[in-house]
Order: sequence, then structure tokens, then C-alpha cells
Amino acid sequence: MRITSTSCICPVLVCLCFVQRCYGAAHHGSIKVTRNQTKHIEGETEVHHRPKRGWVWNQFFVLEEHMGPDPQYVGKLHSNSDKGDGSVKYILTGEGAGTIFIIDDTTGDIHSTKSLDREQKTHYVLHAQAIDRRTNKPLEPESEFIIKVQDINDNAPKFTDGPYIVTVPEMSEMGTSVLQVTATDADDPTYGNSARVVYSILQGQPYFSVDPKTGVIRTALHNMDREAREHYSVVIQAKDMAGQVGGLSGSTTVNITLTDVNDNPPRFPQKHYQLYVPESAQVGSAVGKIKANDADTGSNADMKYTIINGDGSGVFSISTDKETREGILSLKKPLNYEKKKSYTLNIEGANTHLDFRFSHLGPFKDVTMLKIIVGDVDEPPLFSMPSYVMEVYENAKIGTAVGTVTAEDPDTANSLVRYFIDHNTEEDKYFTIDASTGTIKTAKIFDREETPWYNITVAASEIDNPGLVSHVPVGVRILDINDNPPELAREYDVVVCENAKPGQVIQTISATDKDNSANGARFHFSLDEGLALNPNFTLRDNEDNTASILTRRRRYSRTTQDIYYLPVLISDGGVPPLSSSSTLTIRVCACERDGRVRTCHAEAFLSAAGLSTGALIAILLCVVILLAIVVLFITLRRSKKEPLIISEEDVRENVVTYDDEGGGEEDTEAFDITALRNPSAAEELKYRRDVRPELKPAPRHHPSLSLDSIDVQEFIKQRLAEADLDPSVPPYDSLQTYAYEGHRSEAGSISSLDSATTYSDQDYNYLGDWGPEFKKLAELYGEIEPERTT
Repeated sequence: MRITSTSCICPVLVCLCFVQRCYGAAHHGSIKVTRNQTKHIEGETEVHHRPKRGWVWNQFFVLEEHMGPDPQYVGKLHSNSDKGDGSVKYILTGEGAGTIFIIDDTTGDIHSTKSLDREQKTHYVLHAQAIDRRTNKPLEPESEFIIKVQDINDNAPKFTDGPYIVTVPEMSEMGTSVLQVTATDADDPTYGNSARVVYSILQGQPYFSVDPKTGVIRTALHNMDREAREHYSVVIQAKDMAGQVGGLSGSTTVNITLTDVNDNPPRFPQKHYQLYVPESAQVGSAVGKIKANDADTGSNADMKYTIINGDGSGVFSISTDKETREGILSLKKPLNYEKKKSYTLNIEGANTHLDFRFSHLGPFKDVTMLKIIVGDVDEPPLFSMPSYVMEVYENAKIGTAVGTVTAEDPDTANSLVRYFIDHNTEEDKYFTIDASTGTIKTAKIFDREETPWYNITVAASEIDNPGLVSHVPVGVRILDINDNPPELAREYDVVVCENAKPGQVIQTISATDKDNSANGARFHFSLDEGLALNPNFTLRDNEDNTASILTRRRRYSRTTQDIYYLPVLISDGGVPPLSSSSTLTIRVCACERDGRVRTCHAEAFLSAAGLSTGALIAILLCVVILLAIVVLFITLRRSKKEPLIISEEDVRENVVTYDDEGGGEEDTEAFDITALRNPSAAEELKYRRDVRPELKPAPRHHPSLSLDSIDVQEFIKQRLAEADLDPSVPPYDSLQTYAYEGHRSEAGSISSLDSATTYSDQDYNYLGDWGPEFKKLAELYGEIEPERTT
């Protein structure tokens, strides 16, 4: 095969020789490029002169999976600069050069030394160059070429997602699509038939089929019934080479399950059933079960049971158990063998989820007949009522009849009945019952105000069979009689102000009665008529079960009388009416003008000054403690006092220490403080009694001032000069205090305390409008009577 290239990249002619193997045969060929002419496709012989050509390339091919002992020949490189003398050296670089592909540097022959896998790498890009062997200079520029790995059929088709699990509804039409499977082939799909796959079914016929090209699995039969067969295992094969002989194949398994549809109606196994139920069965209890069979599953088998007719439809009811799909027969009313010995029921079982595609297979319901036989049972006595309510008056005598209960034996034997009270609670001990007649009587005297209601339990049993016992609750209501007089609803704290006016309401009172509203709901209030008319207070009945306390005069005084007592008579409207007398305590208190109570006790005067009794006690206690501390301090000072003159033998480097800090007002031994109080007491010089003077004092020289006319400033100056000139004073500072305030003022006292004894024409009533701070002053100067305020 001769290939002519129209491209030119170098002025050198290169011939490429390669060997190509195709399917079933080996083809050998070479590429030869002429230097100055190109042959036309149509066979024309026209020659075109062109510039010199160098490297001209086509793709090289190498067969994959070569297993021969010798390296596989790929092709040949040749440069027109090569004269065959070995001066040209060929160099190969790029992917796999030197490891996978080797080149004869003299001849340019390229070989593959390893078995290649097209599925791992489809082609290799390499670079070739011709150089001068002596100078190592390139004779041609480096050029790039590709070696492609030619595919062979060495990979079988694979189902990557298998095995498969799929469902299809039963009774589906023939040709219903179930699943599409796909197999992949790693071979080259563009070369030959190595990757061309066809599908076939190896297992699963005649129920299913597969499309050979698409791999779609379809049903192959009509009306496949799940109840006949539910699971199918289908094996699908995929083969390459278009299914020809020698192709590779792979298979997978498809597990197909038919899903259920409601194509089977429910059916009772029998058309007639019989059930025995004892008459002692409790109402609401389950007495039997019935079930209709359905070949379907899941919701397609759900059904509902109903009683469509029969004489027992009012006595029995039926419900459906969701789990077991059974009909549960329950008792609605009590059975009585003596009245009716059997019942007949027609029970229907029907599907609740219908599929109308299969309605022609119906009806999807079934009916059966159930006969119920009532069994005779020895029953306990039956009371005439399910419960009893009886009444008895309070304070009734012991043995008073309250009521009667009645019970009978429901059986045909009609045995005699015995009654008794279950003494399970304390209340059951308050009553007795006649064992034969069932009459209940009192066993104590009742007080409705203590317990208005009692609950007891009465039992009845057959004399022939004491083990059969029935019980009935009995409630006993205690009726009220008017046996409690009315009384005040609470303790009232009644207060009247000193400045109260006549007819003023000072308290509203109410009453209560332990009896119920039928005995004493209406109360009447009044003052005791047997007593003299009360001049201070009166009472008004408001006719609404309350009464008001009113004043009858003006102004009350605590100093005259601080407490009043008012007897009040209260009567009810019962039959017979009852009454009681209560005494109200009324306290007199000082109030504000708006009626607010300020104080009601005499000790409140101290409180008005801002000090309570507790505060006064605390102050007195503090004063006593302070006095005790002062006395203890003075006693300790006197016991520890030492002379200020140190013994002559105790001389320590001529250092004299002094511990005396000077006398205070309490130091009466060291100083006579009367001179500090009165200037006239200081006329003659007085020495300290605790210090021995060493020098004779100089006579005092001070201006002759009249002591009656001396003022405080002159007095202080005089005392300061005497202290400075006194030679008997030790060499330390001392504190001298003077409490002299001078003589009295000639202007006299400006206090108004004595002015209350003098008569004045001035009007001080305006002081009452200045507020509570001036109340005391207004009372002293005003003509109105004092009004105490808080």
C-alpha cells in the first residue's frame, strides 16, 4: 500500500514501514514518500514541483494482547539523510519510549516489547529525531507521531447491576414490561463486532421474554396468577460479536415476584355455624369468633363483618380484628335463658378495597348463618333497681326505717334470698338490714351538719347457694331539720370614732346558719327588747340577711368610756324558728376627718411623738449600759493611778516619762471644776492636790473686773493667763474645759409656754387647716374639742 502525504514539515524524506494485523489475517505494508511529486487520486500523472519534504507521518498500529516470544514489530523510521553508512542515529522519546517501545538507532525499526491492553490505554504519543552520530547534531527537527493499540475481543459483556429483584402485578397483560437490563463490553465499539451485544433468555420461559437488542424483559403469558405461583427466577445472557460463534458472553439473574391484586373474593368455609353462649356472659365481652378466607394478601384481604339480619341483631354485635381479619362477636345486652334460649344471626364478610378491573370475578363478599344457643346458668339474685337512693331525717331515733331493697332469683327455681350489708367501710356500720325483707334501719343518730350523705353496699345471696352473691349501691341522704340557731358570720371588730355623728353606720353584720336554706335562709336582726333603750347605738335590719349598726348621739370620748357592748338578737325563718344572742364589742377610737382610724389606745400618745414602747425600752437599756461602763472606767482609773513624780532611784539617763494624759471633767481630784462653771468661785488660787509645788507661786495680777459684769471672752482670757503663769503645772499640755455661758439676758424669756395662762382675743381656728403637723397646736389654742389623729 502506498500512501502519499500532502503535508511537509522538513526538507528530509522519511519512509515509515509498519506491520498491521487485522481480524483473521496479518497485513504487512510500508509508507514510502516520494520527494518531489504526488500522485492524484484520479490517477493523473501530472507532476508538481514543490519544496523538499522532510517528516511525513501516519499513525502506527500495534495489536493488543500480543503473546509471541519475539517483540512485536511496529514500524520503521527513515530519513533521506541516511546513506546507509551508519552516520545517522535515530532517537525515540515520549510515552513508553525505552520501556514499551524500542528503536534500532541505526535502521529506525520500532518494536513493542510488552503485551498491551487497549482497555487500559488506547494510544501512545512519541517523538522521533534523526541526528548525526559523529556530531550529535540533529539532521531533522523533532516530530511527533501516535501509536494506537488495536483492539481484539478479549472482554466479555458484564451486567454491573445484577442480580436484579423486581415485581410485576399478577394478572398483567401479555407483553407487560418488567425490567430493562443492560450489559457493558469493555472492547472498542468502533472496531469490529467486539462490543456489539445481543440478549437472550436462558431460564424463565415460557413466562417471560427478552428483547435481544434492548434487553427489555416482558411477560409472555396472559393472567399470571400469584395464588398459583408467586416467584420466578429468570436468567438473561448477553453475548458480543453480535451473537456469532466465538463471541464472549455474560449472564445475570432476575428474580421476579408477582404482587397481589384483589382478584379473589372472601369465602366462609361453612354456610352454617353454631355457637354456645352462657347466660352469665357479661355485657361487652367477646363471646365468639368467625372468619372468612381470602386468598389475597395485604389490604386486598381486608374485610368487614356485619350482621345483616336475624333476631339477635339487637343483642349481639360484631367487629373486625385488623390483625387476624376475624369477626369478633360481642354481647350488647344481658342474656336470659328463662326468656329466650337461642338466637339466629346472618353474618356477611366483604372486602373493603375493591379493584373494579376484576369485578367480573365477584361478588367480593360472602354470607353465612350463625345460630347462638343460650346456656342455662345458676345466677345470683337480681335486684329490682341498679342502685337505690333513700332519705332519713337527722336526729331520728335508732331503728328508724330508711327504705327497702328487693332482689329475686332469676332462675326457674326461684330460691329464697337473704340480704346483708358489706361492712367494708365505717359508713356501713351506721345501718342495719333485715335479712329476710331487705328493710334498712338506722343504727345511730345522724347530724346532717356533720355528714349529709352516706354510701353503703347491700348484698343478696341465695339461701340454697350462698356463693352466688350480687351487690347494689345504696345512697342515704340525711334530711335537715331546724336544729341550729343562727349566729354571727364572724367575729366583728366594731369601731366608732370620737367625732361620729348621729345616725352614722359604723358596721354591717351578717349571720350564718348550719341548717340548709329550707330551714333558716331568712334572718331577722333586732336588739334585746328585755333591756333598756340603748342611748348610744341602735340596729337596723336591712332585710337581706344583714343588719347595720348606727350611732345615736354625737361625739364619743375615750377618756370617758373606750368600750361599749351591744347585745344583738338573731332569729331564722325555720319551723320552729330558732334564735341566738350575740354581743358586739364597740371600741372608741380617734379618727381622721375622713373617718380613718388613727388610734384606739391610751399609749398611742407616745406613739404620736414618734416613739413606740419598744423603742423607749431600748433607749433606757442603752442609757443604763452606758452608765455602767462609765462607773467601771472611773473605778479602774482610781485603782491604777500612780504619782507623776518618779522615784529618785529610778533614773534612766535623765529621761522622765509621763503617763498622765490630763484630767477630764471626771478628774475631780486634780482640778476643781467649779471654777470653770462660775467665775466667782475662782477668786482665790487653788493648787492641784495630786502635785507638790516646789516654788512659791507669784501673786496674781489681773485687772479688777466685776464678776457680775464679766463676759465670756474676758473670762476665757483670764483663765488662759492663769494657766500660763501657774508654776505648779507640769511641763505637758492639759485640756481645760469651761461651761460658763454668761449671765442671763436682760430681755427675759421668749418662750410661749406660759402664755396659755393669759387671755387673748386672737382667733387661732386657722391652725386646724394647716394639717396633721399642727393638730396639737390647734388643740391648745383652738376652741374646738381635740380630735385625735394617727
